[in-house]
Amino acid sequence: MNNEFLDKVIEDNEEYRDHLSTVDSSGKRIWLYPKKPAGRFYNARTWVSFAFLAIFLIMPFIKVNGEQFLLFNILERKFVLFGLVFTPQDFHLFVLAMLTFIVFIILFTVVYGRLFCGWVCPQTVFMEMFFRKIEYWIEGDSNEQRRLDKSPWTAEKVRKKALKHIVFFASAVVVSNYFLAYIIGMDDVLKIVREPVSQNVGGFVAMLVFSGVFYGVFSRLREQVCTTICPYGRLQGVLLVKDSIVVAYDHVRGEPRGKLKKEKTAQPAQYGSPVDGIRASVSEAPADTPAAAKPGDCIDCKLCVAVCPTGIDIRNGTQLECTNCTACIDACDAIMDKVDRPRGLIRYDSMTGIESGVRKIFTTRVYAYTAVLIALLSLDVFLIANRGDIETIILRSPGQLYQEKDETHLTNLYTYVLINKTSKEMPVSLQLATEGGQIQVVGQPPVSIPKSSKIEGAFFIVFPKNLLKGRKTPVKVKVVSSGKVIDEVKTNFLGPAK
Repeated sequence: MNNEFLDKVIEDNEEYRDHLSTVDSSGKRIWLYPKKPAGRFYNARTWVSFAFLAIFLIMPFIKVNGEQFLLFNILERKFVLFGLVFTPQDFHLFVLAMLTFIVFIILFTVVYGRLFCGWVCPQTVFMEMFFRKIEYWIEGDSNEQRRLDKSPWTAEKVRKKALKHIVFFASAVVVSNYFLAYIIGMDDVLKIVREPVSQNVGGFVAMLVFSGVFYGVFSRLREQVCTTICPYGRLQGVLLVKDSIVVAYDHVRGEPRGKLKKEKTAQPAQYGSPVDGIRASVSEAPADTPAAAKPGDCIDCKLCVAVCPTGIDIRNGTQLECTNCTACIDACDAIMDKVDRPRGLIRYDSMTGIESGVRKIFTTRVYAYTAVLIALLSLDVFLIANRGDIETIILRSPGQLYQEKDETHLTNLYTYVLINKTSKEMPVSLQLATEGGQIQVVGQPPVSIPKSSKIEGAFFIVFPKNLLKGRKTPVKVKVVSSGKVIDEVKTNFLGPAK
C-alpha cells in the first residue's frame, strides 16, 4: 500500500497534530462527553482499580514498628518507606533513589508506553473508575449528558447537577483527606477531624484547600491533567520508540476505510445471513484509489472516538493525549464481532509489530537501560542494607583551638548531634575509641535518643601531650548502644605545632 494512497485516505487532514483535541480553532475548550465503555479490558481495569483503591484506602492505617507504612511528611522532613524512617541526612539515598526511579520510568515507557497511565495512574483511576461512574449514574450516558447541558435550567437539570456536584465534593473531601494522610500521617488527619476547628485552624485550612483542588481536578480539569499538566505525558514524544507497546490502530489491515450502508430491508436470502448482509453493505474503496486496493476492516463507525476520554482519534496514530486506557480497543472489538471480522484492529502493539508483523521488545536500548537499572538498584539495596540506625555528626567548636588542662593533658571542645533513624528509643553513650584519651561531656551525658528524633550537646576530649602526633592528631569517637558500637566518627585533635 503506497504512501500516496494512505495520504488520500486520511484526506490530507493532519490538523490534529497542530492542537489538542479538546481545543477548537478559537482556543476555547471543547467539553468531552465520552461514551460509557464496556468490554474485557474495561472489566479488567475495573478490577485493577478496585485493588488500587483498596490498597490506597488501607495503606495509611498500616503501621510497621509504630510508623506509618508510607509517609512523605515534607513539613517535618520525615519520610517513611515500607516502615523505614528516612531523614534529611539520608539525602544521598533520595538522590540515588530518584535516579533509579527515573531510569525505571524510561525503561518501562520504552517497553510498555503509557500502560501505567491507563491502568494504575491515580488520576485515571479516580476519574474514570469513580467520578465518571458517578456522572453516568446521575446524568446518564454521553448523549444524555450532552442533551442535559444544552437544555434550559429546569427542575430536573438543577436536581441532577446539584446532586452530582454534592457527591463530587463529598467524594473529593474523602479522597483528599486520604492523600493528606500520606503527607502528615493518618493520626494527625484523624486528630484534625475529631478536635474543634479552633485547635487546628492550619490543618482545617489544609483540608479545605486539598478538597477544593481535588474537586476542581475531577469536576473541571479532568482530561486536561493528562494532556496539558502531567509532565510524564509531555515526555512521550521523547521516550516512545517504534518498538514501544502502545494502544495502536492497525492501518495496514484497516485502510482504506469503508462505510456501512443501511439497507431498507434485510437480505438474508441473498447474502445467507444478516451478518453477511452487513458485511456486503460495506462500501468499496473510492473510485480513484488504485485498482488493487481493497476496502480495509475499518468501517469508520467512529465509536473509538466516541469512547475516548481525551477525545482523540486513535486511527491518526500515537498522540500525546492517548493514555492507553483501552476504551477504543473494547469499542472496536465489539464492532468487529458484529461485522464478523477478527478482533484486534485496535490493539496493544508496536509500530514495528503492525508494519512488519513481528514485535521486537528487547532491543539494544532496552538491554542498556536494564543494565543501568540493575546497577542502580543494587547500589540502592547495598546502601540501605548498610545504613546505620543512628547518624552521628561531630564538629570541633568553631573559633576554638586547644586548652591546657594540666601539665600533661590538653583539651579540645566539640559539638555533637545524634539522630535516631529508627522507630524506637535508642540508649546511647559516647566513648573515645583512640587509646590514651577520654571524653568529658558538658552537662548531662546522653542516655537515650527518642524515636525518630535527635539530641545535641557538647563534650571535651582530654588527650595526653605525649601522644600528640603534631598539630593535628586523628582521633575516633564511637557511639555505643546496649554494649554494641553502632557508629564511629573520625575527627582531629588540635595541639601545638612541634
